[in-house]
Amino acid sequence: MGALRFAAALYRQRLGIVYHGYVRHDPMSRLHLKPGRDDPYAIYDRVRAGGDLVTTRLGNYVTASYQVVSSVLRDRRFGVRSSEINGPGAPGDAIDMSFLDRNPPEHTRLRRVAQPAFSPRQIAGYRPLIERNVDDLLDQALAKGTFDLVPGFAAPLPIAVITDLLGVPDADADRFAAHGAVIGGALDGIRGLRHAAQLKEASGALDAVLTDLLRLRRREPADDAVSRILAAEGDQIQSSEILPMVRLLLVAGFETTVNLIGNTVNALLDHPAQWADLCADPAGLAEKAVEETLRWDPPVQRTARCALEEIEVGGRRVRPGQFVITLLGAANRDPSVFSRAGVFDIHRSPEADHLAFSSGIHYCVGAPLARLEAAIAIQRLAERAPDLRRAGPIRRRNATLIRGPIQFPVSASDRMLAAR
Repeated sequence: MGALRFAAALYRQRLGIVYHGYVRHDPMSRLHLKPGRDDPYAIYDRVRAGGDLVTTRLGNYVTASYQVVSSVLRDRRFGVRSSEINGPGAPGDAIDMSFLDRNPPEHTRLRRVAQPAFSPRQIAGYRPLIERNVDDLLDQALAKGTFDLVPGFAAPLPIAVITDLLGVPDADADRFAAHGAVIGGALDGIRGLRHAAQLKEASGALDAVLTDLLRLRRREPADDAVSRILAAEGDQIQSSEILPMVRLLLVAGFETTVNLIGNTVNALLDHPAQWADLCADPAGLAEKAVEETLRWDPPVQRTARCALEEIEVGGRRVRPGQFVITLLGAANRDPSVFSRAGVFDIHRSPEADHLAFSSGIHYCVGAPLARLEAAIAIQRLAERAPDLRRAGPIRRRNATLIRGPIQFPVSASDRMLAAR
């Protein structure tokens, strides 16, 4: 009976989205459909035209304004309740997302346990590992001439780094990538019973690996993040909270980066003159190319906050329990803040900080690691494969909250190998 009710709720929700998206042309519904996967930015422009704060068909609010998004994300009078906004079966409901789905004081306590693993000193120490993995992956990929950028380069790199950081032994990159894609794709909400079964299988398989890891590190502590988290057990973090935290760090640790690398390469190949500029100065422009991609086509497109009390936002009163959906991808292209906001330009001197990693207390804890991995990956790709080109159509992942390619065929020769 419970399964039938769950299936009925999913069906009603999906039917409503399809009807309102394709028949009524409701912007938020269209964001959850193919138009939102193909080009969410055209939909964001329509939301922006409606004002700073626009009412949704479900009685909440959505904003494309940089100022409103930034203000809401930093305002402690708003909190997170992702399971309520994402619908039945979303990970915040079906899977414990640790501090990602917690408000203070629980959020503060849990984030304090995770933060040391991503300190500037710790991240700087990972540069040699990242460089080694980037070169090894490029050795294999460029030797083929034609390869898929995602499974051949963009995905295994962050998986290798985050599993090393956490201390996961003998990590299976392909399996972790598959599990992460399912869990990350479910952040929009469950699309159907098959998707729900895939999520259950992926989370179960991931938890089995992590449970074994926790058992090992309790017996044999090492110099890794999991051992340091376990050292805080009973004092700063409860036993039941450890597995969800490690799961979150693992999935978030590679889901953001794989899509950031894919989106950056996609943007550069769409702008050949800027790809040529990057290849002429890889060390000088790689970080700028990553930052511009974070602004122009970020991996995480939106988030939401729930009002904990009555608040005035953008001239409107938001009641307790109402959500404000903050469109990060739209805020980063707000023409009132960024000049030539819709133009991709790696030479840009930004007028404001982008919001790709959110803001306020939920600012992405792994942002420095994602930036470092992506910058090294893009620099080495430009150095070794300046003739990189598309070898087929790109296929985007079946999700709209997380944006990035799942298939990206490319061709290139290894300039360093050719010079030998």
